[in-house]
Amino acid sequence: MAKRDRPPTPPSDPGDASAATDPGDLFRSAVGPVRPLQASDRAPAPPPPKPRARMAELDEIEAVRTLRRMPAADVLAAGDALSHRREAVPVPVFKRLKRGEIAAQDELDLHGAGAVEAERVLRTFIAQAQRDGLGCVRIIHGKGVHAEAPFGGPGLPVVKNVVDRVLRQRADVLAFHSAPPAQGGTGAVLVLLAPRRR
Repeated sequence: MAKRDRPPTPPSDPGDASAATDPGDLFRSAVGPVRPLQASDRAPAPPPPKPRARMAELDEIEAVRTLRRMPAADVLAAGDALSHRREAVPVPVFKRLKRGEIAAQDELDLHGAGAVEAERVLRTFIAQAQRDGLGCVRIIHGKGVHAEAPFGGPGLPVVKNVVDRVLRQRADVLAFHSAPPAQGGTGAVLVLLAPRRR
């Protein structure tokens, strides 16, 4: 059997032994001359703050302030029921509405809306429902149990109070009552609308 020849090993240079063993020297010799960066004493600037919707925040704060200026009897807490009936609505009809026996023909969900947006959307929805000849609608406003007051103290269910105030002001709303538990409880309200005028 023939012997295999080993490849010849290159002759070693005794003066180059340290360069071959130090990776830093190898890197510096491969890169070449460099110019060091000037040291800076300043820390990097923090990123700019995210833009805030300041006008919307001010609107919300003003809505809370308005609710706080209202008489205590007029401000609803998280678990309070919304309830209102015009004299033209017979009591038995109002009781049917209260029990949820009058079917809602359309629904508006105001979860996540601020006070100003909720009022605008609610007014538009009620007007359109009345124009469409709907007799009963459901508004989901949430219970407001997680509401936080911007200046401390107990939170107010702002959207719920906005819904109550807007519905009481409208001539096309005959009656309203918080929904029964199966239909949203105190987080929703059933609204009885006046017939469309011809």
